[in-house]
Amino acid sequence: MSRNWLRRSLLAAAFLSSALLAACGSGTIESQLQPTRLVGFGDGFSDVGQAGRSYTVNDGTTNNWTSQLALDFGRSLTPVSAGGKSYAAGNARVNTKPDAAGKTVTLTVKEQVDTFLATDALGSSDLVVIGAGTADIVAEMAKVTAGTQTSDQMVANVRQAGRDLGAQVRRLVQAGARFVVVVGPYNLARSPWAAQIGQGTLLLEASSRFNDEMLVSIVDLGANVLYVDAALHYNLVTAVPANYSLVDAASVSCTSVDAGAGIGTGTGQVNSALCTPSTITAGVAYTTAVFADRVYPTPQAHRLFGDYAYQRIRTRW
Repeated sequence: MSRNWLRRSLLAAAFLSSALLAACGSGTIESQLQPTRLVGFGDGFSDVGQAGRSYTVNDGTTNNWTSQLALDFGRSLTPVSAGGKSYAAGNARVNTKPDAAGKTVTLTVKEQVDTFLATDALGSSDLVVIGAGTADIVAEMAKVTAGTQTSDQMVANVRQAGRDLGAQVRRLVQAGARFVVVVGPYNLARSPWAAQIGQGTLLLEASSRFNDEMLVSIVDLGANVLYVDAALHYNLVTAVPANYSLVDAASVSCTSVDAGAGIGTGTGQVNSALCTPSTITAGVAYTTAVFADRVYPTPQAHRLFGDYAYQRIRTRW
């Protein structure tokens, strides 16, 4: 165990070192990035409404962190289904089908990148945002719950998914991306889902291993890639929500139960893609809560992470 933690520490230090070297000389007003456009890839955590709804409370506000990030830059980010440049889709896995809800039509993150590169080109001032892993962990956890795989098999599959995400980041850099923001899953052990199914330890390991493997696979790309640590951010938010003007980090805000597979955590569970202000749990103020459903954040929690990502980018580029 000590060797594993030492290895992780050394790898993190190596990635940080490359990032710091790439940042030398940046940070002045003249050199700060002003992206011409944002291009997005990912799963439900980054979905700005590919099927008409985002995975949060759909209340007409800026309700996804990538949308907030674009807004902070004075830009917009809309789904490709509406003519925009965000390919992120709910339940999309990095390189595996079916998706977390059992559908085969959802493009994987690899297929999202394939589609973009086949039809478009990256500009010198494009900001690429790629984030995934949540749907892969949800899908692998479902197999453990069903008894069709072991916990060790789940972790091995999640680690591969982390490497696969790193491979897509590398493809984008090789295709000319100068500014790539990569986000892995937050620590899903902090979610209401983990508490309800009693799998916090396994979800912590899966989230950590995904991020570890992804970081190892892109450790040499520090000149063009910035890792924004969703796990760190949400650990802090859920530990002391009052520090972020939030109140509730335990409740599920929505009552929008999906009779189908929904977000992949089981049939008959809350699916925030169906959630609006008219489907809110009695006694829960979603505007000061962290979670919309058992996995995905509320609009305010999304906006906070979008602002966090913006500040990290501003510090770097």
